[in-house]
Parts: sequence; structure tokens; C-alpha cells
Amino acid sequence: MEKIAQGAEAILYKTDNQIIKDRISKDYRIKQIDDKLRKSRTKLEAKLISAASRTGVKTPNIIEQKKTKLILEFIDGIKVRDWLDAEKDKTQIKNVCKKIGNSVKKLHHIDVIHGDLTTSNMIKRNNEVVFIDFGLGARSQRIEDKAVDLHLFKECLKSKHYKIWKICWKAFKESYKHKKVFEQLKKVESRGRYKSKFS
Repeated sequence: MEKIAQGAEAILYKTDNQIIKDRISKDYRIKQIDDKLRKSRTKLEAKLISAASRTGVKTPNIIEQKKTKLILEFIDGIKVRDWLDAEKDKTQIKNVCKKIGNSVKKLHHIDVIHGDLTTSNMIKRNNEVVFIDFGLGARSQRIEDKAVDLHLFKECLKSKHYKIWKICWKAFKESYKHKKVFEQLKKVESRGRYKSKFS
């Protein structure tokens, strides 16, 4: 079993064609509270992945759900972050960003907020875009929360893919098509509440 990544919330291991996501115990929390939070977050993430998959968004298959662990299908592909940096064909770039917009539209239609909508959490597998890491996700009907999801994605494009971000964002918008969320996005941007994420 190979450790491939560690974040604030979880450690990722790879074994065969599986990814094991193990939520980290926090020493500063009372053990009973920590256990409860880790279990609830793991359960919620599994529900969000399943809901996304049912609506047609490409996600890793859940192989097994344990108390604080998720065993997921390993997605053999390239992170959209790296693919965008390498790709020169603007038509291909537009097509991928339209697919991203369509998938996010589907997520938001069923009130799934990804919570960490960056090109690092999307994998290009052949002609598909697979969404990973719903660990910060939530269920919400609020237009505000959907707008914040888009704001995070837009800021990621501007920061990480600044040479092509306008092409990407335009293609995304053409596919996402939700007037009220875009109107709310303007309000979010005017407040500047979330600009520190990628600064």
C-alpha cells in the first residue's frame, strides 16, 4: 500500500486499482466528538459521490464504505490541472471546460455543492472528466453556496491557468447556464470574501 497524498482532512493510499481515503484523527478534539465527526463526514462524502454518479456526473466508484474510510476506484487519467497546462488545442480546451460546466450544472441541480471545485479535483480520463474529492462537499439549496462553488473554480482558473482562463471560463459559462447563480456570483465577487483562497 503506497501513500500518495496527505491533506488536512485525510491521507490517501493506493493499492492495486483502489484508493483508500482515511480521515485523520484530530488530537485537539475530544475523542468521541472526533470519531463522530470523521464518521459523519465519511458518510456524507459517500452520499454525495453516489448522488453525483446517479445524475450522470463521472465519479470514482465506491468499492467499500467503512467508519472513517472510503475505498474508491482508482481513476487512471491525468489531472485536468496538468492537462490544461500541457494542451495547446483551444478547441479541446473549450470542449473539456464545457464538460466541466455541464457536470457542475448537474451537481447544483440536485443541490450538491462540491466545496473544493478546482482543476486538481478533476481527472481527464479519455474523453471524460471525472470529479474527485467531495470531502468538503455539502447539500445545499442556497444560490449563495452554488455561487461560491463557481467563484472558487473561477479563481482557480485565474490563478493556475492564467494564460487561458478566459477561454476556459467562457466555455464553462456556456455549458453551466444558470442566470441566478451567475447573478449571485457577481455579488460574491464584489464582497471579496473568498479571494484569499488562491492568493
